[in-house]
Amino acid sequence: MSRPASSKAALSLVPRKHVHKDDPDQVLLSRCERISDRTFEITADWSRAHALFPVRDRHDDPMLLVETVRQTFPLLCHDAFEVPLGHHLLWEDFRYSARTPALLADPDHPTAVDLKVVCKDVVRRGRRAAALALGIIVRRGGIHLGTAHTRFTIQAPAVYQRLRQGRGDAHAMMSGALPLAPPASPPDVGLDTFHNVVLSPTHIPRRWQLRVDVHHPLFFDHPVDHAPGMLLMEAARQAAQAVSHPHRVLPAAMEVTFHRYVELDTPCLIEAHPAPHDPHGRPRVLVIMRQDDDERFNALVTLARPA
Repeated sequence: MSRPASSKAALSLVPRKHVHKDDPDQVLLSRCERISDRTFEITADWSRAHALFPVRDRHDDPMLLVETVRQTFPLLCHDAFEVPLGHHLLWEDFRYSARTPALLADPDHPTAVDLKVVCKDVVRRGRRAAALALGIIVRRGGIHLGTAHTRFTIQAPAVYQRLRQGRGDAHAMMSGALPLAPPASPPDVGLDTFHNVVLSPTHIPRRWQLRVDVHHPLFFDHPVDHAPGMLLMEAARQAAQAVSHPHRVLPAAMEVTFHRYVELDTPCLIEAHPAPHDPHGRPRVLVIMRQDDDERFNALVTLARPA
């Protein structure tokens, strides 16, 4: 909903459809307050989050922080920038940086997480937003957890269907998805069981096929016509961990570019290679995903050793 710049009226509790979730237990955002025309304060509730994102190596999962941030995109589009439900958000780029010491799991941590969101470079088509860039600061109990930046465009359903060129039927695309490929070894990708493994081994070292389980409750909470961005980032994290094996690492930061959609009915190959260390001396891994000989996605993953 649009409000004057001086308004500080709080929005109601977040409906699941406003964060593009079907399962109410996966809704992490609990309130949103408009501070100025393009500045918002959003609260997330992590009290149930560990059922979705288990603690890893005594740390809250950085992917939990990423999913919390991701849910702010549709929320602001629908509640603040007059984007109707049913419109599609097309991710262009995304990056985050997490303070891994602050993510040490502690049962005494408050479960409320605060996000300050600044909207920039707003492009409008009529009254509604057609593109947004967001800068986000995440805190818990006043402690800085991380930052995120993203840009995405927004397309009406008819335009989206033209862009998808016959691949826009979510139910049809999920029905035609490739059979579930065998998982990589869970310890190699930093997991204890195979259920959340999203890489399938190939005969070439440091190359995998994307393992797409269209029944996975987190990545496919609702029908979609392509591999979701969160699935691709989880695959990048697992590939970076596999390159670092046997050392356990955390994805402290990630810089992601979405070039084209990753389709469900065609193999997607993933390669991971060590990259030059970041300015702080932390190791990095470059992950590239290709499909039909086209680069679809890449991620530069910065790694930290668990405390």
